[in-house]
Amino acid sequence: MERINPPGLGKPSGFSHAVAAQGRLVFLAGQTALDADNRIVGDGVVEQFERALGNLLTALRAAGGEPADLCSLTVYIVDMDDYKAHAREIGRVWKRLVGAEYPAMAGIGVNRLWDVEALVEVQGYAVVNR
Repeated sequence: MERINPPGLGKPSGFSHAVAAQGRLVFLAGQTALDADNRIVGDGVVEQFERALGNLLTALRAAGGEPADLCSLTVYIVDMDDYKAHAREIGRVWKRLVGAEYPAMAGIGVNRLWDVEALVEVQGYAVVNR
């Protein structure tokens, strides 16, 4: 996998501008902070992001992948100001669960998600070479 960040674009922080990869494509459905009983857990955006990302990584691992295989990730955010206010904490969660590499990413503000209690949803795809 090659992460491409051309010098003509601003230095990325928390994402890569482009990712080139070759292998088995795994599409990952949007994940929120649902627990095994399909209830949203976590009182705030950081806790919900951690659970949602953990759920996405569980699905990825079940498909034979690992966090480094993520090529693209979209984060749907109900309250962008709250998300940005907790960006450093969310970044620490990312580094603990995924590491220092970032896929191509987008953060999109939405009015609400499927479950009204959900504050974030993560969805993406990975390329697995195993």
